[in-house]
Amino acid sequence: MKKKKLFKITNSAYFQVRQLQGQLNYFSAYFDVIAVAPKGEGWEELQKQQARCIPVKMSRAINPIFDLITLFQLVKLFIKEKPTIVHSHTPKAGLLGMLAAWIARVPIRMHTVTGFPLTTATGIKKQILRFTERLTYACATNVYPNSQKMCDIICSMGIGNPKKMLVIGNGGSNGIDTAFYSRNATQDIKISTFDFTFGFVGRIFYEKGINELVASFIRLQKDYPNIGSRLIGFMEENLYPVDDWVKQEISTNSHIEFVGFQQDVRPYLMGCEAFVFPSYREGFPNVVMQAGALELPQIVTDINGCNEIIVQNKNGIIVPPQDEHALYKAMKYFLDNPNEVKRMAKNARAMITSRYERNKFWKLMLEEYYRQIKNRIK
Repeated sequence: MKKKKLFKITNSAYFQVRQLQGQLNYFSAYFDVIAVAPKGEGWEELQKQQARCIPVKMSRAINPIFDLITLFQLVKLFIKEKPTIVHSHTPKAGLLGMLAAWIARVPIRMHTVTGFPLTTATGIKKQILRFTERLTYACATNVYPNSQKMCDIICSMGIGNPKKMLVIGNGGSNGIDTAFYSRNATQDIKISTFDFTFGFVGRIFYEKGINELVASFIRLQKDYPNIGSRLIGFMEENLYPVDDWVKQEISTNSHIEFVGFQQDVRPYLMGCEAFVFPSYREGFPNVVMQAGALELPQIVTDINGCNEIIVQNKNGIIVPPQDEHALYKAMKYFLDNPNEVKRMAKNARAMITSRYERNKFWKLMLEEYYRQIKNRIK
């Protein structure tokens, strides 16, 4: 029997090969999988997957003329290919992908909400985002927020039909490979020379809470002279960069280790005693799951995803976002209470493997594809 066509569309090839790692190969056993994304970072790796790859130019920023051209290309593509399912991830791919699939009368139009910038946007930008999100959800037959709290927010704001909403499993977009993110999987550990090191993974920019993290760390250094901070990720220079004094502190403070982007974060995280993630907004952060699987207790902010992965005082501490003093107090608590840190560390891995194992997530997603086919294809 000929396989039904499943289109996966994102606004970057990198997202498909990293954030959705393994999905194309897994679903290719059940569907004729086609990956749609712009050429650019990750494109060559995307072409190595078990899927046909079709490049489509797509702007991440709002660009009406460019977006209309992309929309026209997608409509032509869907009319020609006649997919059974179009599944979009990322906001711009969701907007253009769902609208094009609706115009082309694709029977199953699925959008996964991986981030929700509307919660922190203001002014005219917020109004534009509200409109585009509402349009995306209206064109989709099904919407999948990647956390229950995000689902609740979307429904409470009245921009999506609750009957269309479903959170797959316990949340997330791809689960986590707990065999890979295990202390037994590698012997390479970048051991820190400090008594206690706080780790961070992510882009080094304003909205990740780096200003608060560095400020809290400097305060702690006065009373705990042999602590360290390890920052893993790109230094963002253009979009919401950190304050100049923070950048200066990162480059001159010998106790702050900035290692840049790393393909494999495991050796660097395993050399830390705790993980700190003071982000302002997230969808469902993979790095928090990764750190948990590597048995690290965590300090995270009370935002989407983080406040579901971390349970207060069980595998970490949750603090308000953009609250430097609360972050400082939580980091100080970790330094003053080593037994509590050990207890949370013991809980960390089991709380990830039991809820976010990747293969379990894929099976649930496959079941959802088949459920929609059964309900919508006569």
